[in-house]
Amino acid sequence: MIPLYKLEKLPRIQKLRKIAKVFTMAEVRLSQSVRKDAAVFTEAELVFFTEAARLLANDNLFSHDAHNLFNEAADVFAAAITADSGETPSLLLRRALNQIKHILLTETGKDQADWDFTDINGKLDAEKRQIFKGMQVYMEDIRSPFNVGAMFRTAESFGVEKIILSPFCADPRHRRAERTAMGCIGIIPWERRDLFAAPDKEPLPLFALETGGIPLAEFPFPAQGILIAGSEELGVSPQTLVAADASLGRLSIPCYGTKASLNVSVAFGIALQTWAQKIN
Repeated sequence: MIPLYKLEKLPRIQKLRKIAKVFTMAEVRLSQSVRKDAAVFTEAELVFFTEAARLLANDNLFSHDAHNLFNEAADVFAAAITADSGETPSLLLRRALNQIKHILLTETGKDQADWDFTDINGKLDAEKRQIFKGMQVYMEDIRSPFNVGAMFRTAESFGVEKIILSPFCADPRHRRAERTAMGCIGIIPWERRDLFAAPDKEPLPLFALETGGIPLAEFPFPAQGILIAGSEELGVSPQTLVAADASLGRLSIPCYGTKASLNVSVAFGIALQTWAQKIN
């Protein structure tokens, strides 16, 4: 860690970045520790964190609103590391570290989309997955890497056996997709191909997540099948809808607002949770 006397002499933005990096590293260490408490850090480190927070609070580094937010987060942080108990609540401490880091990054002008989340689970174990055999999904032309990553994470959570990506679907190995998926891309099987490419065995029944279909509560979810989720802008393609209509049809989620539509990853999550619940 940079000595405090050097930290005090740095220009504003550089000072904010340096301290943000220190608090980010502390958050990572805390999230990966076994005990998950303040004992993860040495006395010298705790003194440094406290003094760095004091330096930020005393210097004119923030806008008014950000300064108030920082002081609140710093108070929570100070209370967590000075608690009488040897088992400082890890969630309280980690939340304070996380808030301080985000306030500092915001003040440097870094966009929120560029923030890296700290994955407290580390590398995921594919052997521990509960899988519903024959539960598959087809992502047709999903353009946003964020949506692709979110859908991979959702699919993994609800026991999807396999994901099929259309030729024009965003790459799940894109850094934004990987960030949103939180490790799930590496443990759930997936392939990129046209849905109608000749399968190796008897094709599974199809149903499309689309408007104008059977309401969610009434849909006859199959024990095995392929759920189709279409483009954010255009929905499921006409060719694919024809195939779905000839099989199990269309699944629709009733909406009650004026927009009457959902982000594709949100709708996908609602549909998968209901399907998994039905066949579990």
